[in-house]
Amino acid sequence: MRVCGVELKGGEAIISLLSYEGETFNVPECRSRSLTVSNSAATESIKEFHFAFSKLMEDYKVNEVVIIEREQKGKLAGSATSFKMEAAIQLCGLPVALMSPVTIKEQLKRNPPMVDFDGLDLKRFQKVSFEVAYAYHNQRIFAKEA
Repeated sequence: MRVCGVELKGGEAIISLLSYEGETFNVPECRSRSLTVSNSAATESIKEFHFAFSKLMEDYKVNEVVIIEREQKGKLAGSATSFKMEAAIQLCGLPVALMSPVTIKEQLKRNPPMVDFDGLDLKRFQKVSFEVAYAYHNQRIFAKEA
């Protein structure tokens, strides 16, 4: 199963692909590390983001998308643009899950990655999106065993 981890920050969706096959994790090559929305007030900008994200998921045969959940109110609330991007991702036709930062930390504590992040072919800014994809995979794997 191939999962796309997504961290939404302002007008940017930072992504990491992670597959799990035969009890092995694999970080596949990806032509894009992030996608942006230049003007969230313009319908055309959101449509372009939706098309680009959908095409990326189709090209890399992604099975599911997992997004880091953001607060809706308060000081740590996500931006309006990030919620528009989330909606565009949810309309791509793939199963989309939201995962809270607390759940991610719990999964990483229970099952830490057996590889050093620097050894992966990912940029430092992709670490959080990789962690959500890894935590989601582990949640699915260990839920089956329970």
